[in-house]
Amino acid sequence: MKYLQQFGIILAVSFVGELLNYAIPLSIPASIYGLVLMFVCLCMKWIKLEDVKETAVFLIEIMPLMFIPAAVGLITSWNIIRPKLLAYAAITVISTLLVMLVSGYVTDWMLKGEKKGEDK
Repeated sequence: MKYLQQFGIILAVSFVGELLNYAIPLSIPASIYGLVLMFVCLCMKWIKLEDVKETAVFLIEIMPLMFIPAAVGLITSWNIIRPKLLAYAAITVISTLLVMLVSGYVTDWMLKGEKKGEDK
């Protein structure tokens, strides 16, 4: 029952993200609204981490399974992808490097801020 309650909370936040996607005319995916909303709810302690942690960990553990339908979609679209494969590969490599670079700098910045807080 605990897992159903935790999953219900996650679904409710995701649903509100979907509603925000329809209400706010920006080209931001509903899942991003949901993630930001969940982050705000956790930071403001409206939702306690213990109220969603176990189900969230389970969903993260099975995340690779969620990529199987996307991979099958790529395989079935091979005739469309093939002529532009080099462009797709370049975009993938560049965006991956950019994400790694930005993530590293943000992590570094947060760790430095954490150390400054400990020094006070």
